[in-house]
Amino acid sequence: MKRIAALLAVLVSFAAGAYVLPGSSIIRRMMAERSELKLSSLRVEGSVSFSGPAVKEAGAAMGTPTDRPEVQGDGVLSIRVPGRCRFEASVKDGNARAASVQAGGRRRAEGTEVPSMSVLVAQVCPILAAGGGDVQDLKEALQQYLQSLGVDTGRTGLARFGGEVAYVIGEQAEGRPQFWVYKDSFRPARLRYTDNAKNEWDVRFLDYTSPATGEWMPRTIEVWRGGQRALRFTALKGDSRANLPDKLFTP
Repeated sequence: MKRIAALLAVLVSFAAGAYVLPGSSIIRRMMAERSELKLSSLRVEGSVSFSGPAVKEAGAAMGTPTDRPEVQGDGVLSIRVPGRCRFEASVKDGNARAASVQAGGRRRAEGTEVPSMSVLVAQVCPILAAGGGDVQDLKEALQQYLQSLGVDTGRTGLARFGGEVAYVIGEQAEGRPQFWVYKDSFRPARLRYTDNAKNEWDVRFLDYTSPATGEWMPRTIEVWRGGQRALRFTALKGDSRANLPDKLFTP
Protein backbone atom coordinates (compact mmCIF):
# COMPACT_ATOMS: atom_id res chain seq x y z
CA MET A 1 0.00 0.00 0.00
CA LYS A 2 2.86 2.38 0.81
CA ARG A 3 4.41 1.74 -2.60
CA ILE A 4 1.08 2.39 -4.34
CA ALA A 5 0.57 5.59 -2.34
CA ALA A 6 4.06 6.78 -3.25
CA LEU A 7 3.45 6.03 -6.93
CA LEU A 8 0.17 7.93 -6.87
CA ALA A 9 1.90 10.90 -5.25
CA VAL A 10 4.51 10.93 -8.01
CA LEU A 11 1.83 10.76 -10.71
CA VAL A 12 -0.16 13.59 -9.13
CA SER A 13 3.00 15.68 -8.84
CA PHE A 14 3.88 15.04 -12.48
CA ALA A 15 0.38 15.95 -13.65
CA ALA A 16 0.52 19.22 -11.71
CA GLY A 17 3.93 20.06 -13.13
CA ALA A 18 2.82 19.28 -16.66
CA TYR A 19 -0.33 21.43 -16.55
CA VAL A 20 -0.31 24.30 -19.06
CA LEU A 21 -2.82 27.14 -18.97
CA PRO A 22 -5.26 27.31 -21.88
CA GLY A 23 -4.53 29.86 -24.56
CA SER A 24 -7.41 32.16 -23.66
CA SER A 25 -6.21 32.35 -20.04
CA ILE A 26 -2.64 33.13 -21.11
CA ILE A 27 -3.77 35.90 -23.44
CA ARG A 28 -6.12 37.37 -20.82
CA ARG A 29 -3.39 37.41 -18.19
CA MET A 30 -1.01 39.05 -20.66
CA MET A 31 -3.53 41.75 -21.54
CA ALA A 32 -4.24 42.36 -17.85
CA GLU A 33 -0.51 42.90 -17.25
CA ARG A 34 -0.35 45.34 -20.18
CA SER A 35 -3.45 47.18 -18.97
CA GLU A 36 -1.97 47.66 -15.50
CA LEU A 37 0.91 49.64 -17.02
CA LYS A 38 -1.63 52.36 -17.95
CA LEU A 39 0.46 53.31 -20.94
CA SER A 40 -1.00 56.06 -23.13
CA SER A 41 1.97 57.12 -25.27
CA LEU A 42 5.54 56.02 -25.77
CA ARG A 43 8.47 57.21 -27.85
CA VAL A 44 11.51 54.97 -28.05
CA GLU A 45 14.75 55.99 -29.74
CA GLY A 46 17.43 53.49 -30.60
CA SER A 47 19.61 51.83 -33.18
CA VAL A 48 18.33 49.82 -36.11
CA SER A 49 20.13 47.37 -38.35
CA PHE A 50 18.90 45.67 -41.50
CA SER A 51 20.51 42.43 -42.60
CA GLY A 52 19.97 39.43 -44.85
CA PRO A 53 17.02 39.93 -47.19
CA ALA A 54 16.35 43.47 -45.92
CA VAL A 55 19.69 45.06 -46.90
CA LYS A 56 18.68 45.86 -50.47
CA GLU A 57 15.16 46.89 -49.44
CA ALA A 58 16.35 49.29 -46.73
CA GLY A 59 19.18 50.59 -48.91
CA ALA A 60 16.82 51.36 -51.76
CA ALA A 61 14.36 53.10 -49.44
CA MET A 62 16.94 55.29 -47.71
CA GLY A 63 19.38 55.86 -50.56
CA THR A 64 22.42 54.11 -49.14
CA PRO A 65 24.83 51.55 -50.67
CA THR A 66 23.78 47.93 -50.31
CA ASP A 67 27.13 46.23 -50.97
CA ARG A 68 27.56 45.44 -47.27
CA PRO A 69 26.31 42.76 -44.87
CA GLU A 70 24.23 45.25 -42.87
CA VAL A 71 22.61 48.66 -43.19
CA GLN A 72 22.77 50.46 -39.84
CA GLY A 73 21.11 53.62 -38.65
CA ASP A 74 18.75 55.23 -36.16
CA GLY A 75 15.20 54.16 -35.44
CA VAL A 76 12.29 55.73 -33.58
CA LEU A 77 9.21 53.79 -32.46
CA SER A 78 6.20 55.92 -31.49
CA ILE A 79 3.05 54.50 -29.92
CA ARG A 80 -0.27 55.99 -28.88
CA VAL A 81 -2.66 53.65 -27.14
CA PRO A 82 -4.85 52.20 -28.45
CA GLY A 83 -3.56 50.92 -31.75
CA ARG A 84 -1.53 53.77 -33.26
CA CYS A 85 2.07 52.99 -34.12
CA ARG A 86 4.86 54.46 -36.19
CA PHE A 87 8.40 53.27 -36.87
CA GLU A 88 10.83 55.44 -38.79
CA ALA A 89 14.44 54.81 -39.75
CA SER A 90 17.32 56.77 -41.22
CA VAL A 91 20.99 56.10 -41.96
CA LYS A 92 23.90 58.53 -41.81
CA ASP A 93 25.03 58.04 -45.40
CA GLY A 94 21.52 57.91 -46.83
CA ASN A 95 19.49 60.64 -48.49
CA ALA A 96 15.99 59.65 -47.38
CA ARG A 97 13.99 58.55 -44.37
CA ALA A 98 11.55 55.63 -44.35
CA ALA A 99 8.56 55.15 -42.07
CA SER A 100 5.77 52.63 -41.54
CA VAL A 101 2.53 53.70 -39.87
CA GLN A 102 -0.54 51.89 -38.59
CA ALA A 103 -3.65 53.47 -37.08
CA GLY A 104 -7.09 51.97 -36.65
CA GLY A 105 -5.98 48.88 -38.54
CA ARG A 106 -4.99 50.91 -41.62
CA ARG A 107 -1.37 50.96 -42.76
CA ARG A 108 0.78 53.15 -44.94
CA ALA A 109 4.43 53.72 -45.77
CA GLU A 110 6.26 57.01 -46.09
CA GLY A 111 8.73 56.72 -48.92
CA THR A 112 9.59 53.30 -50.32
CA GLU A 113 8.14 50.53 -48.17
CA VAL A 114 10.56 48.32 -46.22
CA PRO A 115 8.67 45.06 -45.58
CA SER A 116 10.43 44.24 -42.30
CA MET A 117 9.49 47.68 -40.93
CA SER A 118 5.88 47.16 -41.97
CA VAL A 119 5.81 43.81 -40.19
CA LEU A 120 7.31 45.32 -37.03
CA VAL A 121 4.58 47.97 -36.90
CA ALA A 122 1.82 45.54 -37.89
CA GLN A 123 2.63 43.24 -34.96
CA VAL A 124 3.67 45.78 -32.32
CA CYS A 125 0.32 47.58 -32.65
CA PRO A 126 -2.10 44.76 -31.70
CA ILE A 127 0.27 43.24 -29.14
CA LEU A 128 2.00 46.14 -27.37
CA ALA A 129 -0.24 49.10 -28.20
CA ALA A 130 -3.54 47.60 -27.07
CA GLY A 131 -5.33 49.16 -24.12
CA GLY A 132 -7.92 51.64 -23.01
CA GLY A 133 -10.70 49.11 -22.56
CA ASP A 134 -12.05 46.15 -20.64
CA VAL A 135 -9.46 43.38 -20.24
CA GLN A 136 -11.89 40.75 -21.48
CA ASP A 137 -12.56 42.79 -24.63
CA LEU A 138 -8.82 43.27 -25.17
CA LYS A 139 -8.26 39.55 -24.75
CA GLU A 140 -10.94 38.67 -27.27
CA ALA A 141 -9.62 41.20 -29.79
CA LEU A 142 -6.08 39.84 -29.62
CA GLN A 143 -7.27 36.25 -29.68
CA GLN A 144 -9.26 36.91 -32.84
CA TYR A 145 -6.29 38.68 -34.40
CA LEU A 146 -3.98 35.74 -33.66
CA GLN A 147 -6.52 33.36 -35.14
CA SER A 148 -6.60 35.50 -38.30
CA LEU A 149 -2.86 34.77 -38.63
CA GLY A 150 -3.51 31.05 -38.32
CA VAL A 151 -2.60 30.62 -34.65
CA ASP A 152 -4.63 27.82 -33.06
CA THR A 153 -5.36 29.46 -29.71
CA GLY A 154 -6.88 26.23 -28.41
CA ARG A 155 -3.48 24.52 -28.27
CA THR A 156 -0.72 25.34 -25.79
CA GLY A 157 2.66 24.01 -24.73
CA LEU A 158 5.93 25.05 -23.13
CA ALA A 159 9.34 25.83 -24.62
CA ARG A 160 12.45 27.81 -23.81
CA PHE A 161 13.17 31.13 -25.47
CA GLY A 162 16.03 33.49 -24.70
CA GLY A 163 16.92 31.47 -21.62
CA GLU A 164 13.37 31.69 -20.22
CA VAL A 165 10.41 29.34 -20.18
CA ALA A 166 7.57 30.49 -22.41
CA TYR A 167 4.03 29.41 -23.15
CA VAL A 168 3.59 28.48 -26.79
CA ILE A 169 0.09 29.06 -28.14
CA GLY A 170 -0.60 27.22 -31.38
CA GLU A 171 0.41 23.96 -33.01
CA GLN A 172 3.75 22.85 -31.62
CA ALA A 173 5.18 21.68 -34.97
CA GLU A 174 8.02 23.69 -36.48
CA GLY A 175 6.87 26.25 -39.02
CA ARG A 176 3.33 26.50 -37.69
CA PRO A 177 1.80 29.84 -36.60
CA GLN A 178 2.54 30.40 -32.92
CA PHE A 179 2.36 33.10 -30.26
CA TRP A 180 4.82 32.85 -27.37
CA VAL A 181 4.41 34.48 -23.92
CA TYR A 182 7.06 34.48 -21.18
CA LYS A 183 5.74 32.19 -18.46
CA ASP A 184 6.91 34.12 -15.38
CA SER A 185 6.00 37.63 -16.48
CA PHE A 186 3.20 37.08 -19.04
CA ARG A 187 4.93 39.45 -21.45
CA PRO A 188 4.88 38.89 -25.22
CA ALA A 189 7.89 36.92 -26.43
CA ARG A 190 7.43 35.87 -30.04
CA LEU A 191 5.00 35.69 -32.96
CA ARG A 192 5.49 33.31 -35.88
CA TYR A 193 3.22 33.25 -38.92
CA THR A 194 3.16 33.03 -42.72
CA ASP A 195 1.65 35.85 -44.78
CA ASN A 196 -0.42 35.58 -47.94
CA ALA A 197 2.73 35.76 -50.07
CA LYS A 198 4.10 32.68 -48.25
CA ASN A 199 6.75 34.68 -46.38
CA GLU A 200 7.52 33.13 -43.00
CA TRP A 201 7.83 35.85 -40.34
CA ASP A 202 9.17 35.57 -36.81
CA VAL A 203 8.84 38.69 -34.63
CA ARG A 204 10.80 38.46 -31.38
CA PHE A 205 10.43 40.60 -28.24
CA LEU A 206 13.62 40.38 -26.16
CA ASP A 207 14.62 41.70 -22.71
CA TYR A 208 12.11 43.64 -20.63
CA THR A 209 14.71 44.66 -18.02
CA SER A 210 16.31 47.64 -19.77
CA PRO A 211 16.28 50.97 -17.86
CA ALA A 212 15.47 52.65 -21.19
CA THR A 213 12.05 51.03 -21.55
CA GLY A 214 11.32 49.21 -18.28
CA GLU A 215 8.27 46.97 -18.46
CA TRP A 216 6.61 49.02 -21.20
CA MET A 217 8.60 47.59 -24.09
CA PRO A 218 11.25 45.01 -24.81
CA ARG A 219 14.76 46.39 -25.18
CA THR A 220 15.12 44.65 -28.54
CA ILE A 221 12.63 43.77 -31.26
CA GLU A 222 13.79 41.50 -34.07
CA VAL A 223 12.01 40.66 -37.31
CA TRP A 224 13.08 37.46 -39.06
CA ARG A 225 11.99 36.35 -42.52
CA GLY A 226 12.51 32.87 -43.88
CA GLY A 227 14.89 31.95 -41.06
CA GLN A 228 17.11 35.03 -41.51
CA ARG A 229 17.14 38.12 -39.35
CA ALA A 230 15.96 41.09 -41.40
CA LEU A 231 15.67 43.85 -38.78
CA ARG A 232 16.86 44.49 -35.24
CA PHE A 233 15.74 47.53 -33.25
CA THR A 234 17.48 48.16 -29.92
CA ALA A 235 16.10 50.79 -27.55
CA LEU A 236 18.52 53.35 -26.12
CA LYS A 237 16.08 55.92 -24.74
CA GLY A 238 12.39 55.82 -23.88
CA ASP A 239 9.78 58.40 -22.90
CA SER A 240 6.40 57.19 -21.61
CA ARG A 241 5.02 60.74 -21.43
CA ALA A 242 5.91 61.81 -24.94
CA ASN A 243 3.67 64.35 -26.66
CA LEU A 244 2.99 62.69 -30.01
CA PRO A 245 0.99 64.78 -32.54
CA ASP A 246 -1.86 63.16 -34.44
CA LYS A 247 -0.19 63.82 -37.80
CA LEU A 248 2.44 61.19 -37.02
CA PHE A 249 -0.22 58.49 -37.22
CA THR A 250 -2.35 59.74 -40.09
CA PRO A 251 -3.30 56.53 -41.97
